Amino acid sequence: MMTQYDLRKNPGTWRPGIIYIRDDASGEVVYEGPDVELVPELVAELITWLEKGDLDTPAMVRAAMAHLNLVMIHPFSDGNGRMARCLQSLVLARAGVLAPIFSSIEEYLGRNTRPYYDVLAAVGHGAWHPERDSRPWIRFCLTAHFRQAVTLARRTREIQKLCDELEVVVRRVRLPERSVLALADAALGYKVRNPTYRKAADVTDTAASRDLLALVKAGLLEPKGEKRGRFYTASELVLDIRRKIAEPKNVPDPFTEPEEATKKAAAAGVNLVLPGTEEPTP
Repeated sequence: MMTQYDLRKNPGTWRPGIIYIRDDASGEVVYEGPDVELVPELVAELITWLEKGDLDTPAMVRAAMAHLNLVMIHPFSDGNGRMARCLQSLVLARAGVLAPIFSSIEEYLGRNTRPYYDVLAAVGHGAWHPERDSRPWIRFCLTAHFRQAVTLARRTREIQKLCDELEVVVRRVRLPERSVLALADAALGYKVRNPTYRKAADVTDTAASRDLLALVKAGLLEPKGEKRGRFYTASELVLDIRRKIAEPKNVPDPFTEPEEATKKAAAAGVNLVLPGTEEPTP
């Protein structure tokens, strides 16, 4: 499914030969996959482990190891990273972790692409080395999950505070409470349009137009464009409210800054259980 658009990528089959991973910046070969003859057996072993082995290990560690093993086997001509990330989410989903923000570290990897490749390079050491220590990779994945959870809690608090502040403003200028929907979207950086606001507020086109015009007259929204291209953005007054309620975005590393991470987790309402003296099983 991931590579069916290009038959040169051998969709639906194992890679036909050796595979090399190059650093896009330098062109240097950073990883060489195992011999193609080993691929079917290695994948079969991985599947057996996923179905039957090591079931007492925490799901997030199992998911991280599934990702690592698949990407190190590198069984396909293309799409290995995407498939490994999907497999990681699948392991967590089978353990009952279904919300995307918790079952996937995709957002974190998007913001930390270089560290992601660096830790894979450090663990893989350039070739198929299953004997190497996987703990740096496990720490990376657990840190990603922790930071995503804390970030989600921060965003949730900020949105609640933002809506509370905007409700006060809306009441002060005597506009319908539903107007908060348009203001919140604008404050978060979205372009507010009549159709989207109309659907969210469940009002008629006339009522939506009247609300948006009133918000402009109250100095809360700014109109952009004309006729069908018309949209609205937040005024400085609304942006000031957004800036006022914003919390610091830095999230500590639970492995290198355990005390700070515990405090941050408690403030975010996240129950953080830090590892003790025992390391995760490789």
